[in-house]
Amino acid sequence: MENDSTIRRLKTVEGHLRGVIRMVEEDAYCIDVIRQIQAIEAALNKVSSRILEDHLNSCVITAIQGSDKKERERVLKEITEVFEMSTKV
Repeated sequence: MENDSTIRRLKTVEGHLRGVIRMVEEDAYCIDVIRQIQAIEAALNKVSSRILEDHLNSCVITAIQGSDKKERERVLKEITEVFEMSTKV
């Protein structure tokens, strides 16, 4: 995983979130606040997707190519759980 890039993106989201907090404190127009929240959600989803892609290309491939059946099952179960959680939100 490219930690520097991920951290940079998360810090950008953090700054954006602080801006939204200010907007709410200053009683900004509700739709403007919602649009900014949606932008933050999209940015977080992008970070999450990149982390997942890195995980699939490293940890998951290693486990699938390995000889430990329990480790393969564990890793695949984790991926399934991540997708199940994403549909619950």
